[in-house]
Amino acid sequence: MRGPSSRALAARLHRGEHVARAQQRLSHLIRDLLTEGARIGDIRDDIAPGELAIFCLHALAAASSLPSKAAVRRLVAVTLAGLRPLRASGR
Repeated sequence: MRGPSSRALAARLHRGEHVARAQQRLSHLIRDLLTEGARIGDIRDDIAPGELAIFCLHALAAASSLPSKAAVRRLVAVTLAGLRPLRASGR
């Protein structure tokens, strides 16, 4: 008799409350880093850090469905570019 498939095990693991807590902790960690970055002027401050954290997590979660390492690098570059502070034109 064979055991559950790795896909079934992964699905079971990801349903747990511990995963939800870990995701929340990660979101809070990123939010806090973005808050500090905005405070010192390295991260845009026109969007709430909690919202930016959600954007980042969802964008980077998409990396698992990309076809190549080059595509993942582009996704990370685009995500990081979106975090940069807005500059007045002509500066």
